[in-house]
Amino acid sequence: MAASASAPPTPGSLKRIVAASLIGTTVEWYDFFLYGSAAALVFNKLFFPGSDPLVGTLLSFLTYAVGFAARPLGALVFGHYGDRLGRKKLLVLSLLMMGGATFAIGLLPTHATVGTAAPVLLTLLRLIQGFALGGEWGGAVLLVSEHGDARRRGFWASWPQTGAPAGQLLATGVLSALTALLSDAEFVSWGWRVPFLLSGVLVLLGLWIRLSVDESPVFKAALANAESRRAEGAAVERMPLVAVLKYHWRDVLIAMGARMAENISYYVITAFVLVYATTHTGLSQQTALNAVLIASALHFAVIPAWGALSDRIGRRPVYLLGAVGVAVWAFPFFALVDSTDFGLLLLAVSVGLVFHGAMYAPQAAFFAEMFATRMRYSGASIGAQFSSVAAGAPAPLIATALLADFDSPTPIALYVILAAVLTLIAVGVAKETRSRDLGAADTARPGGAPEPAGDTGAGAGDAAAAGEGSAAGGARRA
Repeated sequence: MAASASAPPTPGSLKRIVAASLIGTTVEWYDFFLYGSAAALVFNKLFFPGSDPLVGTLLSFLTYAVGFAARPLGALVFGHYGDRLGRKKLLVLSLLMMGGATFAIGLLPTHATVGTAAPVLLTLLRLIQGFALGGEWGGAVLLVSEHGDARRRGFWASWPQTGAPAGQLLATGVLSALTALLSDAEFVSWGWRVPFLLSGVLVLLGLWIRLSVDESPVFKAALANAESRRAEGAAVERMPLVAVLKYHWRDVLIAMGARMAENISYYVITAFVLVYATTHTGLSQQTALNAVLIASALHFAVIPAWGALSDRIGRRPVYLLGAVGVAVWAFPFFALVDSTDFGLLLLAVSVGLVFHGAMYAPQAAFFAEMFATRMRYSGASIGAQFSSVAAGAPAPLIATALLADFDSPTPIALYVILAAVLTLIAVGVAKETRSRDLGAADTARPGGAPEPAGDTGAGAGDAAAAGEGSAAGGARRA
C-alpha cells in the first residue's frame, strides 16, 4: 500500500501531468501579467483620464493591487475544497474563472463611454482574476509534486513555476508586437483589447489538456485512509484550515517570509521597470517591453535548472542564493537602466530574473514538502498567497510612490534589499525538506497526536495531526 500511494508514474504520464500544470499556470499568469503590463501602459489613459500621468499610473496600479487582495480568499476557498475534493476539479474551475474574467476585460467600455462605471467594472474583474489565481498556484504545483518521487521532485515541480515567465513572455510578446504594428492612437483605441480576447483561445487549450490528467495518487491514498478511519469511528477530521493553523503555523510563516523577496523583486523587475524606464529615463515603451520579453525567455530556461540543482544540494541553499542575489543586484539594476542603453537594460532585467529564478524554482517543492497531504493545498496556498498581499500587491505601487516622492531609485533599491533580508531570515530558520516522502508525511498516532518529523525537515507539527494517516505512514510504523 505504501508503494501504491507514492510510486512515481510512468515517464509519459508524468509529462502529461507536467504539461497540464504548465499550460494552466501559463494561461493564468498570462492573464495576470497582461493586466499588469496594461496597467503600466494604457489603463491610466482609458480608465483614469484627467490625472497627472504618474498619478494616473498610481491609480491604475491600485486596481492591479486589488487582484492580490483577492488571492488570499482564493487560497482559503480553493485550498479547503482542494484538500477535501481533490486538486484536479479545483484547477479546472480556477482556469475557467481566470480566463473568463480576462476575456471580459477585453470587452469593457472605457471611462469615455460609461464614466466611473468603467474603473468599477475593471476592479471587479480584477478581483475575480485574483481570486482564481489564489487557488491556481497551490493546486498546480501539488499535482506535479504529488505524482513524482523525492529524487527529482524539485526539477519536475519547477515546471509549473515556468508558467510565470511563460505567461509574462506571452503577455509581453503580444503587447510588444501590437505596439510595434500599431500607432499609439490605434493601440489606445482598440489594440489593447486584442491580447485580453486571445485569452479565450488559451483557456480552451488549457482546459483540454487539464481534463486529461488523473488525480494525485498521494491525495487519493490519503482520502481513502481518511474515509476508512471515519468508517472505523475515528475522530472527525479537522477542517484543513484549522489543521494548518494548529499544526503548521510555523511553516506558514516561513513560506510567507520566503515569498517577500521573491514577490517584491519580481514585480519591480518586470512591472515597475516599464514605468521607470519610460517616465524616468525616457526610453520608449517598445524598448522596455522588448527587454522584459527577452529576459523572460531566459527566466523560463533557468527555472528548471535551479529546480534540478535544488534536488542535488537542497531547497534552502538555492533559495538563499537567490535572495542574496537580488539584494546585491538592486543598486546595479537601476544604474544599468539609467544608462538608457538597451543592452544594459536587458542585462539589468536578465540578471535580476536569473536570481529571482533561484528562489522561484525550488519554491514549489519546498512549500509542498512542508505540509501533510490533507492540508497541503490549504497550507501551501495560504503561505504563498497571504504574503502576496504584503509583497507583490503593493510592490509596483510602493515603487512608483517612492519614485514620485524622491525622484531617485535609491529608496526602491533599499526596499528590495529589505525584502531580501526578511526572506533570508525566514529561509534561514527553515529545515531542509529535499528528501521528504510526501506519502509518509501523513503519519499520525492514535488519538491524532502528531508523530515527530525527525530529520525529514518539515518543521514543527509536520505529521498530519488532523486525525488522518496514510498507507505509507502505516507501513513505516509497522
